[in-house]
Amino acid sequence: MNLFRVILQVSNLDQAAEFYSKLLDEPGRRIPYASRHYFDCGPVILALVDPSPDNLETKPLPDFIYFSVNNLEQVHARAIALDCLAKAGVHGAASGDIVVRPWGERSFYVNDPWGNGLCFVDEKTLFTGR
Repeated sequence: MNLFRVILQVSNLDQAAEFYSKLLDEPGRRIPYASRHYFDCGPVILALVDPSPDNLETKPLPDFIYFSVNNLEQVHARAIALDCLAKAGVHGAASGDIVVRPWGERSFYVNDPWGNGLCFVDEKTLFTGR
């Protein structure tokens, strides 16, 4: 079994596509027959979906999505430029700062404008529980 798509709900697909294109440093692709914009994140697709055409309310995910990256400082700089660093603390450290967490991951957290939480982790420090 493989995970192949994760959906984030957003209320404005054009704004969300622009935000995520800047944050992820790639344009992604618009799905013409649906209110969707896809980003390839390794084998998993990050799908931005606007539920408003169906008169549905946008619901952010209840927890963070984690991305492994080989350029943590560059992603952090883009997050600073987008003013989306998370403000809360994580285990006694600022969540928006690049920090080595107690479980060994070097990471930082952001919140998108629609309330979805993201965490970016240096790929050399991934904790997988193995």
